[in-house]
Amino acid sequence: MKPIYTASVTSVGGRTGHVESSDGALKLDLTFPPPDGKPAKLSNPEQLFAAGYAACFASAMEHVAKQQKLDIGQVSILSKVALGPNETGGFELEVDLDVTVPNLDQAAAEKLVAEGHAVCPYSNATRGNIPVRLTAHGGNG
Repeated sequence: MKPIYTASVTSVGGRTGHVESSDGALKLDLTFPPPDGKPAKLSNPEQLFAAGYAACFASAMEHVAKQQKLDIGQVSILSKVALGPNETGGFELEVDLDVTVPNLDQAAAEKLVAEGHAVCPYSNATRGNIPVRLTAHGGNG
């Protein structure tokens, strides 16, 4: 692969530490996900993964739509990343992406979501490693 971009982020202190990008654009203190499901005052790695995956997936869909000369409107993605124990004593992730494509009908939205999943780098990195469930919603078409 010939990289077109390389993100550089330093993490100090793990889940109760701090992350900072080399360009200074990202500076966050982190915490563990709250066990009771209540909102936390700080972010956690699963939220960052969910945000990155959703943003990248939307851009992958926009890329495909542009190639096909489709007006898809502003895509909205609810990204959920679940963290849980696995059978070997470690931990694993699951992802749910709920995608709304306002300017396409249901069938066209489902097709575009599948095509976006085929080209998205997050999807390609996770494929075969963790469950990724996709739900598509068309708009008024």
